Formats: sequence, structure tokens, C-alpha cells
Amino acid sequence: MHHRTASSTPALITIVWDWNGTLRADLDDHVAALNATLPALGAEPITVETYQALHRMPIRDFYTDVLGRALDDEEWHAADTAFLAELNRRPVRLQPGARQLMMGLRARGVRQSLLSLAPHERLVTEVSQAGITGLLERVDGRPGPSVPSKAPAMAAHLKALGPWVDPARTLVIGDSVDDAVAARAVGAVPVLHTGGLHGAARLATAGVPLVDTLQEAVALGIALITEQQLTAA
Repeated sequence: MHHRTASSTPALITIVWDWNGTLRADLDDHVAALNATLPALGAEPITVETYQALHRMPIRDFYTDVLGRALDDEEWHAADTAFLAELNRRPVRLQPGARQLMMGLRARGVRQSLLSLAPHERLVTEVSQAGITGLLERVDGRPGPSVPSKAPAMAAHLKALGPWVDPARTLVIGDSVDDAVAARAVGAVPVLHTGGLHGAARLATAGVPLVDTLQEAVALGIALITEQQLTAA
């Protein structure tokens, strides 16, 4: 696991970022990778809008929704291999202004970490390629097979960050309903953005703040946490 030693001074606010569809601008990459696997399965390519409407974890269940039938083990292995091969050919790109945003937050004393359900080793490599490893206190991906929910990983992630983390002062920024569920499970504040793998209509079902950019997510999330702290004081 990648992490840096935290100081003993409690941070006012911690931001836990999601990766795919959030910091990483890879919606188009994911759609292209999925579409590359569909002809062999007898299906036509899908649009970005359809992808955002149907995407869910685990990915094998996502294929079931796209195809209207379940994949057998041989089909799933071939599709997963082809999907990852196409995805790995594409360069890692961050959302517009993301690195500058993160640097500004660091300068303000906001601690930042990253939690994803992407495979850990691949995640660490991609974050390094994006040039933001040094801006993050910790980077955690999933160490084993695919999991159905991010909530247990979120609890473990906050615990690993150390005793200075206060869930009530922790902002979780993601692009899926699962990110919101994971944040609520630990008592953190979720804000979702619409520029990722899930569409706005679907995200709205989470009942949490919804914005269009990471910059808006940070501004709104920090304002909400500050307001809560003032109210509790």
C-alpha cells in the first residue's frame, strides 16, 4: 500500500477521492473498451448514455444488463481480458484542472487520499503515471477479487489513514451511488459529480449533493462540512 507518514496535527478536512470516472477522465475509454468486446458476444456497440445508465459492479452483472443474458465463464473470461487489454492501451488522463485543484487543496492543508475498487497494483501504477502520487496520503485499491460494495473498503481506508481522520470532516467525492453509500456508512459527507461512469438521473437516486465538476464538488463539500461544524459548535 502506498502511504506517507501523516503529521500529528489533525487536519480540518480530509478528501477521499474515487479514481475511475472521478479523478481519472476515462468515461470514453471505458465505453470504447466495452464496445470492443461486444461484437464477439453478438451485440451492437452502446452509447455513452446507455453505459452511464447501466454501468454497475461487479462488471459481469453489467454485461448481463447490456446483453440481456448472463455470460458463461468462457465468455466472461474472454470479454474481461479483451476489455482490460483495450483499456490498458489508453493513456491515463485526469479530469480537466484536477491536478491544479489537488495542489491548491494541499496548499490549504487539506489532506487527500484515494480509494478505488480497481485492482490495487494497477491503481498505484496509473496514479503514478498521472503524476499525483505525492499529493495523496494513501492510495488503496482492492487487493483481491471483485467486491459488490465499497463500504467495507471505505471503513478500512479511513482506519488506515490514522486517528487524525474525523469522518464528520471527511469529504468523499465520486461518480457512483456506491460512493455515496460508502461515505454514509462511515459518517462522511458525499458529493457526486456527473462527469463519470454513472449518469445524472441515476446519481440523483442517491439523495446526496450532485454537481457537474470536481471543482464544484470540492467547493460544495467543504462548505457543507464547515456548516455542519459551525452548527455543532
